[in-house]
Amino acid sequence: MGLMSMFGQPKEQAETFPFQLTDTEWRERLTPEQYRILRGHGTERAGSCALNYEKRAGTFSCVGCGQKLFTSHKKFESGTGWPSFDQPLEGAVGATEDFSHGMHRVEVHCANCGGHLGHVFPDGPPPTGLRYCINGEVMTFEPAEA
Repeated sequence: MGLMSMFGQPKEQAETFPFQLTDTEWRERLTPEQYRILRGHGTERAGSCALNYEKRAGTFSCVGCGQKLFTSHKKFESGTGWPSFDQPLEGAVGATEDFSHGMHRVEVHCANCGGHLGHVFPDGPPPTGLRYCINGEVMTFEPAEA
């Protein structure tokens, strides 16, 4: 089974999302780097984000809209330089086929605002076998209550 078949049909380019802002509003809400990644489908430099090294219990959310995306117990050290997870929260992300840079990959986007988060690969740990390779710059982290 291919990765796209696990997510259903690819999203249409004109798809709308529950959380929407104008381009001006996105630019006001995000830092230039967050905008480049989340709205421009960019990628941060490997190892450059502190969230890659976050080890506390808690929840990772979309910096653009606040959608909860991943829990820390699904995070693992992939050695790639980006925060990696084996499973998102149910309904938190969607997927799109990505043919940029001469490759075929599966892009992961926020299901609430459509923002680009990263990619998912079939080389993760059991039980899912998936590695959600996510740009830390486009997530926030909220530690669990003690």
